[in-house]
Amino acid sequence: MSISGISHLTFVVHDLDRTARLWVDGLGAREVYDSGDRPHSLSREKFFELGGVWVAVMEGEPLPQRSYRHVAFAVEVAALPAYRARLDALGVDIRPPRPRIEGEGESLYFHDFDNHLFELHAGTLAARLQAYRAALTPTPLPGEEG
Repeated sequence: MSISGISHLTFVVHDLDRTARLWVDGLGAREVYDSGDRPHSLSREKFFELGGVWVAVMEGEPLPQRSYRHVAFAVEVAALPAYRARLDALGVDIRPPRPRIEGEGESLYFHDFDNHLFELHAGTLAARLQAYRAALTPTPLPGEEG
Protein backbone atom coordinates (compact mmCIF):
# COMPACT_ATOMS: atom_id res chain seq x y z
CA MET A 1 0.00 0.00 0.00
CA SER A 2 1.40 3.42 -0.99
CA ILE A 3 0.28 6.86 -2.05
CA SER A 4 0.37 7.13 -5.83
CA GLY A 5 0.10 10.91 -6.17
CA ILE A 6 -2.13 13.88 -5.46
CA SER A 7 -5.83 13.24 -6.01
CA HIS A 8 -6.95 16.87 -6.09
CA LEU A 9 -6.45 20.33 -4.63
CA THR A 10 -9.37 22.26 -3.10
CA PHE A 11 -9.63 26.01 -2.63
CA VAL A 12 -12.47 27.86 -0.89
CA VAL A 13 -13.35 31.19 -2.50
CA HIS A 14 -15.85 34.01 -2.07
CA ASP A 15 -16.79 34.45 -5.76
CA LEU A 16 -16.79 31.16 -7.65
CA ASP A 17 -17.39 32.68 -11.09
CA ARG A 18 -14.63 35.29 -10.73
CA THR A 19 -12.23 32.58 -9.60
CA ALA A 20 -13.27 30.38 -12.53
CA ARG A 21 -12.12 33.16 -14.89
CA LEU A 22 -8.75 33.18 -13.13
CA TRP A 23 -8.34 29.42 -13.54
CA VAL A 24 -9.53 29.31 -17.16
CA ASP A 25 -8.42 32.64 -18.63
CA GLY A 26 -5.41 33.26 -16.41
CA LEU A 27 -3.94 29.80 -16.03
CA GLY A 28 -5.41 27.91 -18.98
CA ALA A 29 -7.32 25.32 -16.94
CA ARG A 30 -10.22 23.42 -18.45
CA GLU A 31 -13.49 23.60 -16.49
CA VAL A 32 -14.90 20.07 -16.26
CA TYR A 33 -17.75 20.43 -13.75
CA ASP A 34 -20.08 23.08 -12.34
CA SER A 35 -22.51 22.05 -9.60
CA GLY A 36 -24.76 25.01 -10.42
CA ASP A 37 -27.69 25.14 -8.01
CA ARG A 38 -27.35 21.40 -7.14
CA PRO A 39 -24.24 21.07 -4.97
CA HIS A 40 -23.27 17.55 -3.94
CA SER A 41 -20.67 18.69 -1.42
CA LEU A 42 -20.54 21.43 1.21
CA SER A 43 -21.33 24.27 -1.19
CA ARG A 44 -21.48 25.25 -4.85
CA GLU A 45 -18.31 24.11 -6.62
CA LYS A 46 -16.47 23.89 -9.92
CA PHE A 47 -13.80 21.42 -10.95
CA PHE A 48 -10.90 22.18 -13.26
CA GLU A 49 -8.16 20.17 -14.90
CA LEU A 50 -4.78 21.87 -15.07
CA GLY A 51 -1.62 20.06 -16.08
CA GLY A 52 -3.17 16.70 -15.24
CA VAL A 53 -4.24 17.90 -11.77
CA TRP A 54 -7.85 18.01 -10.59
CA VAL A 55 -8.52 21.35 -8.90
CA ALA A 56 -11.75 21.81 -6.92
CA VAL A 57 -12.96 25.33 -6.11
CA MET A 58 -15.82 25.76 -3.63
CA GLU A 59 -17.77 28.79 -2.48
CA GLY A 60 -17.23 29.81 1.12
CA GLU A 61 -15.34 32.14 3.38
CA PRO A 62 -11.93 33.07 1.98
CA LEU A 63 -8.70 32.86 3.95
CA PRO A 64 -8.59 35.67 6.53
CA GLN A 65 -4.96 36.54 5.78
CA ARG A 66 -2.13 35.82 3.43
CA SER A 67 0.80 33.55 4.12
CA TYR A 68 3.63 31.93 2.20
CA ARG A 69 1.78 28.58 2.05
CA HIS A 70 1.27 27.97 -1.63
CA VAL A 71 0.87 25.63 -4.54
CA ALA A 72 3.43 25.78 -7.33
CA PHE A 73 2.63 24.75 -10.89
CA ALA A 74 5.40 23.76 -13.31
CA VAL A 75 5.78 25.94 -16.40
CA GLU A 76 8.42 26.64 -19.02
CA VAL A 77 10.49 29.76 -18.35
CA ALA A 78 9.54 31.17 -21.78
CA ALA A 79 5.86 31.09 -20.76
CA LEU A 80 6.27 33.28 -17.67
CA PRO A 81 5.84 36.66 -19.46
CA ALA A 82 2.59 35.53 -21.12
CA TYR A 83 1.23 34.26 -17.80
CA ARG A 84 2.18 37.55 -16.15
CA ALA A 85 0.24 39.49 -18.81
CA ARG A 86 -2.83 37.24 -18.52
CA LEU A 87 -2.86 37.42 -14.73
CA ASP A 88 -2.26 41.17 -14.75
CA ALA A 89 -5.28 41.60 -17.05
CA LEU A 90 -7.43 39.75 -14.50
CA GLY A 91 -6.29 42.01 -11.68
CA VAL A 92 -4.60 39.46 -9.44
CA ASP A 93 -1.88 40.63 -7.09
CA ILE A 94 1.43 39.65 -8.66
CA ARG A 95 4.09 39.52 -5.98
CA PRO A 96 7.77 40.39 -6.25
CA PRO A 97 10.01 37.33 -6.54
CA ARG A 98 11.78 36.05 -3.46
CA PRO A 99 15.59 36.07 -3.37
CA ARG A 100 17.02 33.12 -5.30
CA ILE A 101 20.36 31.51 -5.92
CA GLU A 102 21.50 30.88 -9.48
CA GLY A 103 20.13 27.67 -10.97
CA GLU A 104 17.09 27.48 -8.72
CA GLY A 105 14.62 28.34 -11.50
CA GLU A 106 12.48 31.41 -12.13
CA SER A 107 9.04 31.90 -10.60
CA LEU A 108 5.99 34.10 -10.81
CA TYR A 109 4.10 34.44 -7.52
CA PHE A 110 0.56 35.79 -7.25
CA HIS A 111 -2.30 35.93 -4.79
CA ASP A 112 -5.79 35.14 -6.02
CA PHE A 113 -8.81 37.15 -4.89
CA ASP A 114 -9.13 35.08 -1.69
CA ASN A 115 -5.58 35.26 -0.28
CA HIS A 116 -4.32 31.95 -1.77
CA LEU A 117 -0.72 32.19 -2.94
CA PHE A 118 0.27 30.44 -6.15
CA GLU A 119 3.59 30.06 -7.90
CA LEU A 120 4.33 29.35 -11.54
CA HIS A 121 7.77 27.78 -11.35
CA ALA A 122 10.22 27.05 -14.13
CA GLY A 123 12.51 24.61 -12.36
CA THR A 124 12.73 21.09 -11.04
CA LEU A 125 13.56 19.47 -7.72
CA ALA A 126 16.77 18.05 -9.21
CA ALA A 127 17.89 21.49 -10.42
CA ARG A 128 17.10 23.08 -7.07
CA LEU A 129 19.03 20.45 -5.12
CA GLN A 130 21.99 20.87 -7.47
CA ALA A 131 21.87 24.66 -7.03
CA TYR A 132 21.74 24.31 -3.25
CA ARG A 133 24.67 21.87 -3.25
CA ALA A 134 26.67 24.26 -5.42
CA ALA A 135 25.88 27.15 -3.06
CA LEU A 136 27.29 25.14 -0.14
CA THR A 137 30.52 24.30 -1.96
CA PRO A 138 33.08 27.06 -1.43
CA THR A 139 34.67 28.44 -4.57
CA PRO A 140 38.48 28.43 -4.28
CA LEU A 141 40.18 31.79 -4.68
CA PRO A 142 42.65 32.17 -7.56
CA GLY A 143 45.90 30.50 -6.63
CA GLU A 144 44.33 28.28 -3.96
CA GLU A 145 44.38 24.52 -4.27
CA GLY A 146 40.98 22.88 -4.80
